[in-house]
Formats: sequence, C-alpha cells, structure tokens
Amino acid sequence: MSEAPRAIEVPTCFLADAMLGRLARWLRVIGADTIQLPTDAPDVALVARARDDERVLLTRDRHLLRELRPHRELAIRSTVPLVQLGEVVQAFGIRRPAELLTRCLLDNTPLVEMTPAEIVERVPPNSRELTGPMRRCPTCGRAYWRGSHVRRMEAALESALPDWR
Repeated sequence: MSEAPRAIEVPTCFLADAMLGRLARWLRVIGADTIQLPTDAPDVALVARARDDERVLLTRDRHLLRELRPHRELAIRSTVPLVQLGEVVQAFGIRRPAELLTRCLLDNTPLVEMTPAEIVERVPPNSRELTGPMRRCPTCGRAYWRGSHVRRMEAALESALPDWR
C-alpha cells in the first residue's frame, strides 16, 4: 500500500508597502522573499505588482485595502516592526528557519557563499575566524557573516517570538 503524495509547501512571497520598510528587512532576516517598490510608487502599482508576482501585499493603509481590494493582502495593525513580524508569522504559519540571513537585507537577493579570496577581501580580519557561513549578495555585493549583529537579531527574534518553532 503506497502513501498518498505529500503536498508541496510553496513559500509565501510578500510585497511590503513603503510604510513597512523595517518589517520587510525583518522578513528578509528570516528568509522570506519580500520586496518593496520605490516610495513614490502609486498604490495601484503596488496592487498590480503584488497580483502579477503572486505576492501578498502587506500594508497599514486601510484606504488602499478598501478602495483597491488587493487579491491577497494582510492588514498590519502594529507600528512596532517586531510585533508586525509576529503578525505575519502567525497569519501565514511561517516556521523558524534553520538559519538566518539567507537573503540580502537591502535588495532581497538570495545570498551566495563567499570564496576564500572574497572573505579576505571583504571581511574584517578580526571577523574572518568566526564560525558560520560567510556570504555575499551577488546583486549589490554586500557581505554577511555571523558577527555580533546576528546574535543581537537572534535575541530580538527570541524576545519577540518566544514560542516560534
């Protein structure tokens, strides 16, 4: 007797409006595919892009939600970025990732491992001996490694989402 095929979980992708820049960064910290359009993008462009890219529109703008009625949206209630993150995590059942910082915090591009030569070139000498992956963004070139900033992010996430699994 064979088992029924398991459903493939498709990760939810997001488009955060201009008011939610810090939430967008926190979503990228946990590996969620999250983009933003330029701050001067009209609301109709946000809704169209979210629809075309099959993204959930994250916004605090009740007028936008009422007038344009996006196909998939989440009305964010809080003004506190880590509380906002909790709203998104709960609404979409996002599980705690195996590791943080797999996407560029600035442009959302998936990060790639740095070569030893890139590490020497881009990572400060006192950070080269740290454990953990050393990555870079292939789009903007920004380097990422497991320094004290990552430990502070982990502590903030643990405080904001104590029961997150």
